[in-house]
Amino acid sequence: MKNNYRKLKTGLLVRTLLISLLAMGVGYALLKIVIDGIFQKSFPALVIKLLMKFGMEHEAANQLYGRVFMDNKGLFLGIGFVLLFLLFFYIAISKMTRYLDDIGKEIENILSDSDAPVTLVPELRPLAERLTTLKMTLKRRENAAIESEQRKNDLVVYLAHDLKTPLTSVIAYLTMLDEQPDMGAEEKAKYIHISLEKAIRLGELISEFFEITRFNLQDIVLERDVLDVSMMLEQLADESYAVLSEKDLTCSIQTDEGLLVNGDPDKLARVFDNLLRNAIAYCYRGTNIDIQAHGHNGSIIITFTNQGDPIPPQKLSSIFEKFYRVDNARSSQTGGAGLGLSIAKEIVELHGGIIRAESDRGGICFTVQLPLYQKLDLKKKGKAAAKSAAKNGVKNNDKGKTE
Repeated sequence: MKNNYRKLKTGLLVRTLLISLLAMGVGYALLKIVIDGIFQKSFPALVIKLLMKFGMEHEAANQLYGRVFMDNKGLFLGIGFVLLFLLFFYIAISKMTRYLDDIGKEIENILSDSDAPVTLVPELRPLAERLTTLKMTLKRRENAAIESEQRKNDLVVYLAHDLKTPLTSVIAYLTMLDEQPDMGAEEKAKYIHISLEKAIRLGELISEFFEITRFNLQDIVLERDVLDVSMMLEQLADESYAVLSEKDLTCSIQTDEGLLVNGDPDKLARVFDNLLRNAIAYCYRGTNIDIQAHGHNGSIIITFTNQGDPIPPQKLSSIFEKFYRVDNARSSQTGGAGLGLSIAKEIVELHGGIIRAESDRGGICFTVQLPLYQKLDLKKKGKAAAKSAAKNGVKNNDKGKTE
């Protein structure tokens, strides 16, 4: 980057030298032609004449002129050259002020909504390139913020609409139960069961509202501990048995032993729960969800694979964005606030890991990679410490004998 403005620095140096030479040339010309030429006789005569008007005699005026002007001729010439140089330099520096004016205009261009490119003189091309990059970055961030806010607003509208549906059903069925106390047991059980399902769904939608609020108002803070990933995944699958049964799904788990990670148990459980629920929501009925975890090159690789409709590549790249839903649907049964995968990505990255999604005709696979916690063998540690202590003892004894 140091050489990016070489042309500008060279131009300034050349311009300064030209100004100096021009000032010296003009000054020398004025000295020879005007001061030592045209004004050689007229100027002294004019000064002496003015002094004589103030009551001085001709001889005294002539001597005063000699002491003031002739004896200090070098000083006056030096001052004249400096003033002349400053004049020419002021004229030349206006070029620099035009640079600043151009930069100011382009900054206003960046702050405006104009799509006009940043253009500067060739000497400032590196700066123009940086300003262009800055403008594009700000524009992308602005568009991303607008898009994210629009998604959130649309989602809030969808959820508000969906809240009314289960609530209306709950009120309707409870009203029927209240108004018909003699209703048959079978019919009453049916209405109670439907009301319960609608109330559960209503609770889920309300939770999604709180999820949006929490995601926007607080940062995720980790409380780390050493935990066994294999046990966590097995426990998660057991707790999801009822949800899997509803869609006639099965879940298989294959994990290595001793997969330890130094992380937040609650946050990582949330990641795996979101991935499993996502797999359940978007898989074919009667299929299997495959969960695998194994160690590889100091990392833990966890995969969640389900059989379902493939995700288009253009949507796959946005699947971890906040408030993004692949189906963009207003279904009351599938999909949430579009925050699950976004929060999962943030939690995984806070643990120093990565998360990615792949999709083909066979289904969808989410992969989480986390740093493997290397458990130190206490026996080996003890032996190493004893060996080190023994070696130090031998050295100390040898040192004592030497002394």
